[in-house]
Amino acid sequence: MKKIIYILSIISLLVIPACDDYLEVTSPDMLTSGNFWRDVTDAEAGLSAAYSQLEYSIDTWEYAEVKWPVEAYREDIVLMGNDAMNYPNWVELFNFTYTNGNSQVSAYWWNNYKGLSFSNQVIEKVSEIPDDKIDSQQREQIVNEAHFLRAYYHLKLILNWEEIIVRDKYITNQEELSKDVSPRTEAWDLIIEDFKKAASLPQSHTADNIGRATKGAAYSYLGFAYLTRAYEEPEKKNEYLQLANDALNQVSGYSLEENFSSMFSGENKNGKESIFELQFSMSTASGANYRTQFHKWMAASELGGWDEILPSPVLMDAYMKEGKIAEGNLYDNRLYETVFFRDDYFNDGTGKVYGYEYDEYFNVDGVPYNRPVFRKFLPATATELYQNYTAINIPLMRYANVLLMKAEVLNEMGQTAQAIPLINEVRSVHGNMPPMTGTSQEDVRRQIEHERMIEFPLENYRWYDLRRWGKLQEAMQTAGRTNFSMENAFYPVPLTEINTNDQLK
Repeated sequence: MKKIIYILSIISLLVIPACDDYLEVTSPDMLTSGNFWRDVTDAEAGLSAAYSQLEYSIDTWEYAEVKWPVEAYREDIVLMGNDAMNYPNWVELFNFTYTNGNSQVSAYWWNNYKGLSFSNQVIEKVSEIPDDKIDSQQREQIVNEAHFLRAYYHLKLILNWEEIIVRDKYITNQEELSKDVSPRTEAWDLIIEDFKKAASLPQSHTADNIGRATKGAAYSYLGFAYLTRAYEEPEKKNEYLQLANDALNQVSGYSLEENFSSMFSGENKNGKESIFELQFSMSTASGANYRTQFHKWMAASELGGWDEILPSPVLMDAYMKEGKIAEGNLYDNRLYETVFFRDDYFNDGTGKVYGYEYDEYFNVDGVPYNRPVFRKFLPATATELYQNYTAINIPLMRYANVLLMKAEVLNEMGQTAQAIPLINEVRSVHGNMPPMTGTSQEDVRRQIEHERMIEFPLENYRWYDLRRWGKLQEAMQTAGRTNFSMENAFYPVPLTEINTNDQLK
């Protein structure tokens, strides 16, 4: 989306009754929720504000320092880097010793609820703009995009908290602020209905509006919602699997990207595999700030980064599990595109690390050592790597995810033979790997678990996958994460919410 973020004090306005003993004076030119929503320009401005809360992306620092510690540090496929150990609130997340007072968890919660507030205001207020001030098609699209965003923010919350406060209306008085959590089924119902409404969005947008939600994004997330719910409600598993299959079958017009790493390096923004992507830009025109220092957070110290996150031995073992059976007698291509590690590939002139051999970066007094570090989400060139800021987009939903979700749905429905070609398509295009072996439902189930593990590191689906499959405890034990218990499957409601919400016990 073309990120023009407007400063809207009215977005979070609360109407608080005043005492009759005081004189009320209202500025005639003050914007309020009652007089702001005048025409299509205001509607687009409000929608832009709702988009602005996606993944904390408008905050240069919090963008990396909230999303990835909260979502990724608990996964078995990553380790904390050396510098990350200096931040107790991050260490708590990795060690599963956090409480409801953890600042990063609280920031994550409030970011998504701010997005919900903005989305609800768009849904309600744009519907009230006079017909002569906004075209009916424009109105419908803007409102449906707000439904998509409301579903997305609720989805992020329900994936991380066992019970959440459902916010399905714009709050206009203080009494409405306090509300109890709702059953998961109620939250899922709203999420699904909102994604269904968003399914009438266009298949694509003009160049000036790339990044806005589309029909493909709505159906992809609708399929993901049904798939997740199928495991949570076993008595309705078959019903939800069928609905997931129906939704995912509506996702069309996309194809896998042959150059895997280009999707995460800034080289190939909004490419043919991208379904929903977080947008960034190096432009600073008119005070714009849509660039980040995420590359510094992600890069190891050897590459000039801050050394906050590293691939774990569990992840490296998974990449090497099948051996060097890929084309060219190599490991799965996704290993080389995701991780830098000591291997002939990076030292024989065909896979240089920013123009140097791996051993030239990773050595002490000329003695090489092997320290796997992430390549994913680092810029394509050394010049960009050492800049203070970059503008690498973040794919939030890719076509590879749709294919692997479809494979999982089909396999769980007993249509195993139809699932195998989808898995092999991802293996071939992204991994340069031969077809999978095995044909049974359990063979395919294990292969899907493997493919998702090595396809999506740092895209933060791993935790939700493991919980969906009932394998959190097993995975944490294998990774040596001994502090984990199933109480950590979800985060606790933040203390900041409890302290301000008298409906919560």
